[in-house]
Order: sequence, then C-alpha cells, then structure tokens
Amino acid sequence: MEIFGFLADNPLIAVTCFIALAFDFVNGFHDAANSIATVVATRVLHPKWAVAWAAFFNFAAALTFGVAVAKTVGSGVVHKEFVEVPVVLAGLVGAIAWNLITWWLGLPSSSSHALIGGYAGAAVSHAGFQALIPEGLIKVALFIVISPVLGMVLALVVQKITLFLVKRGAPRKMSRLFRKLQLVSAAIYSFSHGTNDAQKTMGILFALLIAGNMKVNGLPMTVDSPIPPLVVFACFTMISAGTLFGGYRIIRTMGMKLTKLDPMHGFCAETGGGVTILAVSYFGIPVSTTHTITGAIVGVGMTSGLSQVRWIVAGRILWAWVLTIPMSAFLAGLFYYVVGRFL
Repeated sequence: MEIFGFLADNPLIAVTCFIALAFDFVNGFHDAANSIATVVATRVLHPKWAVAWAAFFNFAAALTFGVAVAKTVGSGVVHKEFVEVPVVLAGLVGAIAWNLITWWLGLPSSSSHALIGGYAGAAVSHAGFQALIPEGLIKVALFIVISPVLGMVLALVVQKITLFLVKRGAPRKMSRLFRKLQLVSAAIYSFSHGTNDAQKTMGILFALLIAGNMKVNGLPMTVDSPIPPLVVFACFTMISAGTLFGGYRIIRTMGMKLTKLDPMHGFCAETGGGVTILAVSYFGIPVSTTHTITGAIVGVGMTSGLSQVRWIVAGRILWAWVLTIPMSAFLAGLFYYVVGRFL
C-alpha cells in the first residue's frame, strides 16, 4: 500500500505516526473511566469485563458518523502552511505527557483538549500565534463549557423522566431492570467515545500526511482529500486496545468519589452523556468525552440534592480541566523548542 512505502521513505514521519498511535492508546487507557466508571461503581460488571465491553463498542464506532471531527482537528486548529512534522511530533509529546501526569494523579482531564493544546502550543513555539486558527480554537473553548452542561442537563432530564416512569415499581425489580439497561447505556457511551475521540488522533495523522506531502494515486494529499482507510482502522484499533487495559485510578474518581451511584443513576448518566457526544460528533465538533460524562454524573447526583455531589472532588476535576490546554501547550512548546526545531 502507498502509505507503507511513504512511511518507509520518511523515518521521522513514521516515528511520529507511531507516537500518534501511542497517544491514541493512552487516550483509550486514560478515558476508559468515561465509559465504564458507572457500571463498575454500581457493580453491574467486574472491571475486566467492563473494559472489554467498552473496547468492543469503541471499535464498533469505526464505520459510522464519518470523519467530520477528524477534519476539524486536522485542518481547523493550525494553518496548514505552519504544519510541519516536528510540530505534530511536539504536540503529541506534550499531550501524552499531560495525560500521564493526570492519570497518575487520578484526575479525569480531557485527552482531546490535551491533544489540541499540545498541537497549538507546538505551532506557537514554531511560528508564533499567527499559526493558529482563532475560529477553530474558539469552537473548542466554547464546548469546554457547553459539553458538560449539555451532558448534565440531558442526564438530569433522563433521570427525572425515568423516576416518573418507575415511581410505582418495586425497588428490587427496578434495580434488576436497570442493571440490564446499564449495559445498553454503557454501550451507547462507549460507542460515542470511539466516535469522537478516535477521530482526534485521526485528524492529527491526516495533518501529518499532508505536511509530509504524501501522494495518493500520484496526487499530493490536501485538506479536501479523503482520510486513508488504514488510518481510520489503526486509530479505532489503538483507542480500543487502550480502553481494554483501562485507567483504574480515574475509574475510582469518576465512579466512586464524585457522587453515590446506583444502576438507575448510571443508566441516566451514560445515556445523557452518550447522546450529547453523538449529537456533536455529527456536526464535526471535537468535544471532551471526559467533561461530558463528568457533567452527566453530577447531573444525576443533583437530583438527590446538591449535598449528594462531592463538590471538593468536582473542584479538583475542574482545575484539571482549566489547566489541560495551557499545560499541554506549554509541555509541547517546550519540547519543540528544545528538540523539535532541530529535527
């Protein structure tokens, strides 16, 4: 295939592609908590079966919803004339470094925003702020606020409707019902996670191939070219593999420390969060699946009263959100300045 010959002739691009797929793996590993925290917390599934369930539906998203999110990330954040291989490499290094730091601290930060922050920080280190596309970054910044709020509101609405529908049901019977339904909602959320998050690495690889002047059928790739099927397959495979290994530190924070969850709460949170992500993915908007599910969990917790949400834990998570883009940008910019500019 053309892409293998291209990578063989361009070792730096090949190494950067490998690091991009490593980021995709870390993304799945880091964000496994998004999909399975509630089913683990409510003891619907054992962690090892929960990650397998999530990984399967991550991969199942490969052939749906197109690649609109990938095109936004690949061509809507940094001007194409400033996209060079060392810039992409430095952006990936910054994103991976921040993901590993927050994983170690057990904080559910956004892999998506780490990637976008790293990419933007490396581009600024390379060419200054003129390298950035303000409209693309504003869209990302807006949905830092919008996606968790949407997730919270939808989960709250689903919870209220569900409570109304089952108010006369026997508690034990309802518990059994929602333990089964939570498998469905976890599948929906895992599917939506794969749909949005795998496309972000896909977008970075797309930008990398354009920067390296890869040719398809003898013609150079442009921002209007289709994304090679092998790139699509590789990204979904790696994020699914990362999910399969699971980030258990973050699972504990999301599923057990933020609020008390039962199967009905878990079903409502996953359904609200999953629907939110599928909707924005349809419009090609790269959102944080972490922010969305966190908002959804807070939303269902609030139905039992504000005191049921552990706001100190929520505050720690919020700080991780605020710091993700600037810190990943700083780490990527530093790597570009120290190493990348000499490549």
